[in-house]
Amino acid sequence: MNGLVASVGAGVLVLGLFLVVTGSAAGRRVPRPGAGHGPVSMWRRTTPRARLQLLTGACLGVVVAFVTGFVPAVVVVPVVVALVPELLRTPPQSEVRMLEALDRWIRALAASVSTGKSVTDAIRATRGQVPTVLAAPVHDLVVRLDERWSLRDAVQAMADEVDSADADGVLAALILVGERGGIGASATLEVLGAGLQDRMRAAREVAGERAKPQVVVRQVTGITVVVVAAAVVVSPGYFAPFGTPLGQGLLLVLCAAYLGSLAALRRIATPRRRDRVLVRLFDAEATRG
Repeated sequence: MNGLVASVGAGVLVLGLFLVVTGSAAGRRVPRPGAGHGPVSMWRRTTPRARLQLLTGACLGVVVAFVTGFVPAVVVVPVVVALVPELLRTPPQSEVRMLEALDRWIRALAASVSTGKSVTDAIRATRGQVPTVLAAPVHDLVVRLDERWSLRDAVQAMADEVDSADADGVLAALILVGERGGIGASATLEVLGAGLQDRMRAAREVAGERAKPQVVVRQVTGITVVVVAAAVVVSPGYFAPFGTPLGQGLLLVLCAAYLGSLAALRRIATPRRRDRVLVRLFDAEATRG
């Protein structure tokens, strides 16, 4: 009975820790004004998949702990079920997707400008060709232009909405091209598109190199899990030392060390966010003005 109480208590502790981690890291969304910061709010900000994984792991952990008497299972099983798949998943390549979207948009603008349209008219004419990543920001840009915003202010607002260093370089060039009255606009946009192609190829190569260690780690993790599961079935006495309090504590330390290494690998494989340049550029001009 005491073991069951301890298992349930540990499960509640793991639930709280999981909510803290996932509520602050999952999606990294900015909370709405007035949104709470307590456990309930964190639980609501987690994805349905993460909630299902946590609840499944917690239930399995309590069952394993109750049946085997191995209390750390309440901590180990939910962590393995909920966090390990996320740590082993390839990080989303948002940088590559943004570059691809910018390349398609700039090439559409260049083709439209080459027919004699101004930059603002080309933006309006090509808004139906914009990739999904930029569809909403470009729609808002067209709305601002229709409301008589200047091209600089409208594009600056789009840059703040997109919030990407790669987009800043493209949008800054777009402002300069538009303010020059269309002189050489088509050639400038074509050169800008060629530069985006080079940047996109480099980003894809970097993403491919970053993914290689993760593939190896996933394979090693899968093999380790299979071997340990087989050893538990074939030779359960091999794990008898982990049934003692000292052994259980050591197992938790080993699991924490492995999760820490996976988290470090995940951080290395995730592209670093680069500082934006457009905001600083125009803030500096406004200050000098």
